[in-house]
Amino acid sequence: MTELACVAWPPDPIDTARLVLRGSEARDRAAFIELFASPEVGAYLGGPRPPDELEQAVPEVPGQRRGVFVVELGGAMVGTVTLERRTAERPDGLGPDGDHAELGYMFLPRAWGAGYAAEACTAALGWFAAARPGEPVVLCTRIANAPSMRLARKLGFTEVARFEEYGAEQWFGRWSPGTGSG
Repeated sequence: MTELACVAWPPDPIDTARLVLRGSEARDRAAFIELFASPEVGAYLGGPRPPDELEQAVPEVPGQRRGVFVVELGGAMVGTVTLERRTAERPDGLGPDGDHAELGYMFLPRAWGAGYAAEACTAALGWFAAARPGEPVVLCTRIANAPSMRLARKLGFTEVARFEEYGAEQWFGRWSPGTGSG
């Protein structure tokens, strides 16, 4: 995949039935800290980080980089969706042409179970398909993360490979615009 540099960032906010996907703002800082400090969120991401460490490390406007969408519900951040480059060096069975956009998502536990992740990811994938026609998107999640596995399949990702990384079995899937799958 070529860089997303040719795509304006952040894009205009994306409105869904219940959510707004937008670029990060200073008012999101406390929610970013809560997200990265959450034991539930960190369970499959290497563990939570100490809040005092995050207070020192998180910039005034966190997540302010190309490919990071803040997911807002009722005026407050409830999670993030990312579409960033996945490099070919990571194990995943793609081979040397493995430079693809990778979908990622993290939501505060209070937002789990209401379909917000599916709604936000569907909107982000729709935006990506319009911005980068024909380009596939990949996703990697731990096999043990059952909710993430269900979401990947619900979004139309199909399995490409399984591999060991970070001491756990990983599932690697692919989604293609227009078909919803790889």
